Amino acid sequence: MSIAVVDARGWQNTLDLKTGEKIETTGPVIDMVKGVLQRHPYPGDMDPGSNRWVSDTALDLIDRYGPRFVFLAYAAQYFSGRYTPMTKEARARMISDVFREAERFVSASGFAVIVVGTGDMTPLLGFINLTRLNGLAVCTHWSTRYAGLYEPSQDDMKVLGEHPHVERIIPREEVVGLFNGTPDQASRVPEYLILAREGYAFKTISDAMRMPVMIPSLNFDIPLHAPSHAVGAITGIRQALEKDLLEKNVALIAVEGVGLDEFLWPHLPCRNGMEWYYYEPGEAQYLTIVSGRHRFLDYPTGSGYKYFNGNEGTTRSYPFSGHFKSLPEGTFGSTFPGKSIAVGNKSMFMHMVAGADLSIECFARNLYNQGTMAVIHRQDKL
Repeated sequence: MSIAVVDARGWQNTLDLKTGEKIETTGPVIDMVKGVLQRHPYPGDMDPGSNRWVSDTALDLIDRYGPRFVFLAYAAQYFSGRYTPMTKEARARMISDVFREAERFVSASGFAVIVVGTGDMTPLLGFINLTRLNGLAVCTHWSTRYAGLYEPSQDDMKVLGEHPHVERIIPREEVVGLFNGTPDQASRVPEYLILAREGYAFKTISDAMRMPVMIPSLNFDIPLHAPSHAVGAITGIRQALEKDLLEKNVALIAVEGVGLDEFLWPHLPCRNGMEWYYYEPGEAQYLTIVSGRHRFLDYPTGSGYKYFNGNEGTTRSYPFSGHFKSLPEGTFGSTFPGKSIAVGNKSMFMHMVAGADLSIECFARNLYNQGTMAVIHRQDKL
């Protein structure tokens, strides 16, 4: 059983991660994690200390747990850049700050690192309004490149085909064929996938989040700092990790919202998808990195999948894990025999995509700080 500990500014509850029900349980790992949460309250998604919180929390866990593999996600600059107008100089300072924070972690921990930037940001130019179609259009707030389309009329297809800010409309068969999908995976893909041109985002009836000022660019390639490795695509990062861990402790670091032009460490371009498809920052991109294979068809929630399909009833599994309904298979942490931890300030999925023994993430929704959450997948390695 995976256990979640939610800390709301010192008020803690211990829960069954799968059911969300409160449980009474103790143990050395649970006590250790509770102490780490108490010592490191989360300052907030756009707080200048948010990335420092990632490093400090990870270093505390390293001192007490002694992991060999660490997965970190620094996302403060992604949230700030997405929602706060800023000058080029201000953004440059923000990017410089996150790399200084990564340097501090490396110096204090002694870990070797592989660092990947999740992609550049670009100013929002406008919205593609899909709310007046006859069919159903689905898009999450965190996806701007893709929207799913269900049961469109001929008029819908004509309007979208002539829209100046729609790049392509791709039928389900082509999407599934690109990734060699199974029939089960095909059921998760919308009838059509609509692609937006750079700088534009989709507006659908499901969008209730705040207005962005910047969105992900066309990130077909992203930067990768992987000393002594030549990695052509993000599916090869896992193999580089496996090789390095034969000789040393390794931290995989994801720097959100940073692409080739702003990445400050030595790096090479790394393919971030296939053909017309590239990953936006989110679950599928992280899972592809840590599993070594494309995971878009497993978790296409950001790309128009109607996650409310099916007969789920009034309850669902993993209520604290975003769109996830089960623990993903094949994550690096879940297969690595040594000790592992994950810490990130992009909430709701770090504990799922890392598969680490212990994970700590901010517990924030729509930038509202609700505390922190730790997830314990393994207690037998202490």
